[in-house]
Amino acid sequence: MIESGGNDRVVGHAGEVSRYQIRREVWPGGDPLDAALALTNAQRIMSPRLAEFERTHVRAPDDFEFYILWNAPAQINHPHSAVVERARRFANLVVGAKPDPNPLQK
Repeated sequence: MIESGGNDRVVGHAGEVSRYQIRREVWPGGDPLDAALALTNAQRIMSPRLAEFERTHVRAPDDFEFYILWNAPAQINHPHSAVVERARRFANLVVGAKPDPNPLQK
């Protein structure tokens, strides 16, 4: 939702739809303007990817790997340098968005 800003009407450069910027050829169907359906479709897309990752790596993906699974799943074990750069930026944004678990210990 970072790229779309949570806007269901945004269409990406490659024709990605919904707030999750899902490529048309991967979109399972339905109205991409429906936020609840977009979430369901995103979960349907990611479930097998996450399950395969967890089966082969015996752990859940970190934020860096999650980005790759979403955007370039075939590159999960050997991502291209451009994918690595974007995945690092995404992971840094996620870390920056998480609340500090110990705000009083500074």
